[in-house]
Amino acid sequence: MKNGKMRITFIVNPISGTHSKEGIAELIEKNLSKDRFDQRIVFTEYAGHAAEIAKACANEGYDICVAVGGDGTVNEVARSLTHTNTALGIIPCGSGNGLARHLCIPMDVKKSIEIINKAQIEAFDYGIVNGLPFFCTCGMGFDAFISLKFAESGKRGPITYVENVLKEGLKYKPETYVVEDETGTHRHKAFLIACANAAQYGNNAYIAPGASMKDGMMDVIIMEPFDVIDAPKIAMDLFAKTLSSNSRIKTFQARHIHIHRSTAGAIHYDGDPIMTEADIDVEMQPLGIKVVVNPDTIEDEAQPNPVLNAFSDFFNNINNVREDIARSGHRIQVLNKLMLRKLSRR
Repeated sequence: MKNGKMRITFIVNPISGTHSKEGIAELIEKNLSKDRFDQRIVFTEYAGHAAEIAKACANEGYDICVAVGGDGTVNEVARSLTHTNTALGIIPCGSGNGLARHLCIPMDVKKSIEIINKAQIEAFDYGIVNGLPFFCTCGMGFDAFISLKFAESGKRGPITYVENVLKEGLKYKPETYVVEDETGTHRHKAFLIACANAAQYGNNAYIAPGASMKDGMMDVIIMEPFDVIDAPKIAMDLFAKTLSSNSRIKTFQARHIHIHRSTAGAIHYDGDPIMTEADIDVEMQPLGIKVVVNPDTIEDEAQPNPVLNAFSDFFNNINNVREDIARSGHRIQVLNKLMLRKLSRR
């Protein structure tokens, strides 16, 4: 704090997510409290630059460092602020915005600046997977595979994500994982294993609806193999916050887990995919990062969700295609075409 004011840096990633950053600096200048803050705005210029800026902010004793971008930018900034006195702020401008949504940060830029003006700061847990910090989720199996596909697609947004799920999901082969935690060692054949600090991946897709970022625990979600008829119900549960009640889902909590799979492969941390070895360690760091929060903790009024609407329509009409699926040797194509047709109408 300098001259009675908090020092704050806004780190803007001009190319992240689906939102244009044009006009961001003007909105910050217009809406940020001049009485409370001395501010500066820095635009990133290359991969990893946000982490470097945030680290310098922490070293220089800034009070708040704000990530302006998507989940990748938030992760970059946040990992440089762990175990420091500099708090993370978020102006969500990405395609998923998982951490911002969990913390009830408004998706509207002006409203998110209003949250920063209130400057309420709290400490939260974060996780580490094979040495890489994550703040929402990490995982392996299908969600890591889809993260790779999503990164390769060159497009962002929920429709692209669902298209990748539909095109690849029902062809994906489950793997066998040996999972060791505080209770012992267990063997699982799984479609995916996710470790959640926060409730959702982003886009209001809730992989761990009951997750808390203050309990020192991760929620571990094991999705067992399922067939083509189960897929739409699982997808609906993901968006309806009811995944934990699905018979194909097994969950437990842990502070540390070790996972062994037969070969090296992809994992993701906050949606960013990376190839890693066959053995995976995940552990929680209790209350290791300070974050500017919404003091009202009330989510924005729900907006129509085209993805959820598509899944809902699809599931409601599933009985209409069951006979076709049973007769057809191309049941995956039948389901995908129906779903993609409904998505294209929105």
